[in-house]
Amino acid sequence: SSSFHKIVKDEQQNDNKFSLEARLQKLSENVKNAMLIKGGNANLLVTQVLRDVYALTKPYGVLYKKKTLQDHKSDWSLFMFGSHNKKQPNNLVIGHMYDYHVLDMIELGTEKFVSLKDIKNSKCFEGTKPMLIFAGDDFDVTEDYRRLKNLLIDLFRGPTVSNIRLAGLEYVLHFTALNGKIYFRGYKVLLKKSGCKTPRIELEEMGPSLDLVLRRTYLASDDLYKLSIKMPKSLKPKKKTNVSHDTFGTTYGRIHMKMKGLKKRPAEKITEDQEKKSKRIENN
Repeated sequence: SSSFHKIVKDEQQNDNKFSLEARLQKLSENVKNAMLIKGGNANLLVTQVLRDVYALTKPYGVLYKKKTLQDHKSDWSLFMFGSHNKKQPNNLVIGHMYDYHVLDMIELGTEKFVSLKDIKNSKCFEGTKPMLIFAGDDFDVTEDYRRLKNLLIDLFRGPTVSNIRLAGLEYVLHFTALNGKIYFRGYKVLLKKSGCKTPRIELEEMGPSLDLVLRRTYLASDDLYKLSIKMPKSLKPKKKTNVSHDTFGTTYGRIHMKMKGLKKRPAEKITEDQEKKSKRIENN
């Protein structure tokens, strides 16, 4: 919408307020921050959707109203804009920023919604990393859905961690693409006694629950998109030579060995010398 583009333009005009350090190229990418923007014509449903997304993305998401957007500046990587009108009711626009410009935008319509607060089960603590599950061939086959999958992963995954404990896997965000719709469900993970070391896993609905439909898309060109996800050479894993994998994922290594001639043992050498001496005596 025009109001959203005006907001993005205002953000770009105020880039000089960002620190120089935030703009410098880095080998490791910062945690992706998301601004969640409530449009001036957003209804109660859209407002609550934004609040629920905010609850799931804290502390890396910030919820704003249109009028208070410029009161705070940060290094934004993601955005979600909520609005409502007759042509696009219950509308959500989710997108990526790259080099302080809009990279991708995907518009989603909300057809059904059950909020976190309406499901009276226990919730997770702020900052808990979710497990993200995507079901449906469209997420791997259709370009619009592939980009949407990438957006959703960046929005909800939080910081990259090297280790995680089993008890820290507390909730699941499940996305299903089926018959032109995206079904978004949130579940709490319950670890039950199983009589052995590994617990029995049960899922309890936690919320939110959304039925979404894909509307309009604005996608970056393939070249620009590849540039935005390009990995620095220093971070690329070094290619391992003489290593192969079979269809089951088993790793095989090829070893090259140089064989030197076998040396004779002392006892063999003595025996050989004695035989040579005996032959000389016989010849004489």
